Amino acid sequence: MSAALQLKNLTLGYDRHPAVHHLSGTVETGALVAVVGPNGAGKSTLFKGIVGVIKPLSGQIDLGGLQAREIAYLPQAAEIDRSFPISVYDMVAMGLWHRTGLFGGIDRKARHEIERAIAAVGLNGFEGRPIATLSGGQTQRMLFARLLLQDARMIVLDEPFNAIDAKTMADLLDVVRRWHQEKRTVIAALHDIQLVKANFPQTLLLARQSVAWGDTAEVLTPENLLTARRMCEAFHDDAAACAAPLTAA
Repeated sequence: MSAALQLKNLTLGYDRHPAVHHLSGTVETGALVAVVGPNGAGKSTLFKGIVGVIKPLSGQIDLGGLQAREIAYLPQAAEIDRSFPISVYDMVAMGLWHRTGLFGGIDRKARHEIERAIAAVGLNGFEGRPIATLSGGQTQRMLFARLLLQDARMIVLDEPFNAIDAKTMADLLDVVRRWHQEKRTVIAALHDIQLVKANFPQTLLLARQSVAWGDTAEVLTPENLLTARRMCEAFHDDAAACAAPLTAA
């Protein structure tokens, strides 16, 4: 299979301080990959690099020809402004921006797609609700409906099942499985080891650098998990800054 994503000696960070460093590996097209690691392991930083929110300090991210609009990104729940005065329907409809533009109209076909996406995540009847009134689980359902409308070839999910009820998690896992069956590339940051073992064939165990990357059963061993925890505990924020990145001529 072709590579959807290649990381080549990648270092990412902030103010030239590395949060992820010297990371190399390949995600094949259509793969279902979990990224696991202790708090502070660099999972969110890695995802921000993949979707282009931050640029590498060094190394490369090769998206195999994918354009930004072909990547759907779900950040952590804490990064979602739930106070924004918008309805569930309108928030889900934002998933069509890549096709309609920011001020594009919504025709009958688009309305049908929005309604179908809302139904697919079990939010029928919530279309007119302000997003501020939703529970955590309902908010994640809404955001998954928006992802469905993006119809992306790669989906990047940062802690998508954190602090939601078991029924919602099961329903959203079904959506992830459907994406996998459709040969879309799905990469998800997760902390529930048993959930990863049961549902994700491949795993990257990250502790600011790769501890192990490959088949989930071979990666998530007690020895590797202990190594990852110790590596993160050993890191300190006063580490020396990286050299300034080279700029293209």
